[in-house]
Amino acid sequence: MSPFDQYLTGCREILAKVETQRATIAQAADRFASAILAGRMVHVFGSGHSRIMVEEMWPRYGSFPGFNPLVELSLSFHNPVVGCNGQRQAMFLENVAGLAERILRNFDIQPVDAALVVSSSGCNVAPIEMAEQFQMRGVFTVALVSKNHHDASKSQRADGKKLCDFADVVLDTGAPVGDSMVQIEGLATPVSPGSTVGGCMVINSIKAEVAQRLVAAGQPPRVLTAGAIVGAERAKELFESAYDEHGRRLAKLYANLGE
Repeated sequence: MSPFDQYLTGCREILAKVETQRATIAQAADRFASAILAGRMVHVFGSGHSRIMVEEMWPRYGSFPGFNPLVELSLSFHNPVVGCNGQRQAMFLENVAGLAERILRNFDIQPVDAALVVSSSGCNVAPIEMAEQFQMRGVFTVALVSKNHHDASKSQRADGKKLCDFADVVLDTGAPVGDSMVQIEGLATPVSPGSTVGGCMVINSIKAEVAQRLVAAGQPPRVLTAGAIVGAERAKELFESAYDEHGRRLAKLYANLGE
């Protein structure tokens, strides 16, 4: 097969894998909707390139308030590559014990909340400890990993535990070991990762299921929507009201800090 055909074949296999997870996606959506209906937040964390999944959940077109994107720039600011704020530092910090606890010290996390922790390998310390910290606080925690890669990889944590060891529900991007899906003749290593494709499918499936549950409960979400669909004025109203709601929800996470 050509590289193009190899990649699309890999994507079809990922789609098939996501389709098998209907029940677990529904379970995650149930708990996420419950947290949002209670006026709280679903905390979404990913280090490295897993940050993509965090921003896919919120805020962007077709998304709505109720999700707290935990994006730590020191772990995910990739564009300098080398030099100050470079990739070497980010990869180092991703495996520094205790960082997750310091991040969550900024928020009043409650058991009524929910959490989604994303890591393709599930083997770096920061996402593992993030899930562990959520579970210590009684928070329902979902892990999104590339299960094949997760199972084939060695944990960077001293006790050998991985992200899935601290998750109530595990979801799978369907990507292969090593993530990349295309073999090029004359090139020893594969190219073109697949975890982002599968991850985005899972993220947006959850988002859609949560939206349905919010509507059924009589609390339809304020969805960020393009002016090409609803007109410029209505789009502006939706953006402003959604951002305001996000601010009000976020304020609750700061209100009782230190008490």
